[in-house]
Amino acid sequence: MTRRIFITIEYDGTPFVGWQRQVTGLSVQQVLEEAAAELTGGDILVQGAGRTDSGVHATGQVAHLDVPDKFDANRVMEALNALTGDHPVSIIEAREVDSEAHARFSATGRRYLYRLLPRRQPPALDHGRVWHHRGGALDPGAMQAAAALLVGRHDFTSFRASQCQADSPVRTLDELRIEPQGEELHIHAAARSFLHHQVRNIVGTLALVGAGKWTSEDVAAALAAKDRSAAGPTAPPEGLYLTGVTYPTGI
Repeated sequence: MTRRIFITIEYDGTPFVGWQRQVTGLSVQQVLEEAAAELTGGDILVQGAGRTDSGVHATGQVAHLDVPDKFDANRVMEALNALTGDHPVSIIEAREVDSEAHARFSATGRRYLYRLLPRRQPPALDHGRVWHHRGGALDPGAMQAAAALLVGRHDFTSFRASQCQADSPVRTLDELRIEPQGEELHIHAAARSFLHHQVRNIVGTLALVGAGKWTSEDVAAALAAKDRSAAGPTAPPEGLYLTGVTYPTGI
């Protein structure tokens, strides 16, 4: 008999090739699977809700794993935190769920935060955790007006990576909000699911608006073009955080 455990994870994505196991380097999934194998004595699959890229962080990634019945959720959390060693990965919550619940396929929503620091001076304490936008101040009001055009159900071909493997470019963006936070601009995005690089491509485009190089009309035209080359650049990964995953009541 096994128990299915949902774990909520935070991690610094800087030293990893991303969430998913890859032959090219160490991933967050590999760190957790190796810790789980050490705990249980067998091979354990840790299935994440989202596949964050190299350098992308998380404060609310969710994953599930099936463990022998003798391990309850709290023991799994405590053991994994001990066994991940010096890797910047922490299990901040764990709970037992029904065996049919799936971290990825049962999810009804995902939330991301993008941290943007528009100043000339480089960050010291937040190096690798924000996009240092060296061009100086950005206009959050102009960015919000342009962001509003992207909320709702659209064909986001212009804002997805060329290597995106999603069957359809159509997504419903539930929220895209610009929040001044001290020196930083925080960009909040929420949807049931996102295309590969969708948030980073949107942020790169909105930064052009904030800098006065583009207008809201340019963003509308880029969306309508359904062509990746029509939109702005891809913002760097270090400013992006997966902050939460939502599930139906009872999971």
